[in-house]
Amino acid sequence: MAAKIRLRRMGAKKNPFYRIVVADTDSPRDGRFIEEIGYYEPTKNPEVLKVDEERALKWLSDGAQPSDTVKSLLRQAGIIAKFQAKN
Repeated sequence: MAAKIRLRRMGAKKNPFYRIVVADTDSPRDGRFIEEIGYYEPTKNPEVLKVDEERALKWLSDGAQPSDTVKSLLRQAGIIAKFQAKN
């Protein structure tokens, strides 16, 4: 089973709120997921980003591939740098 770390859209129309989830690559965007590891609120001022660093590092080390957007969010949180320093 290949896992991917990606965003799951929540919230109302024109007011998005995203959860950062680990999901199977075959499941749909807002479908079934394995674990929720954080959230991202782009409409707040300033933007709110909260990620469970320990769980994100665990999934990255297990081979989960982040989407492009999630990769930039993890880079913003400093998690990608920690992951690369470990390896």
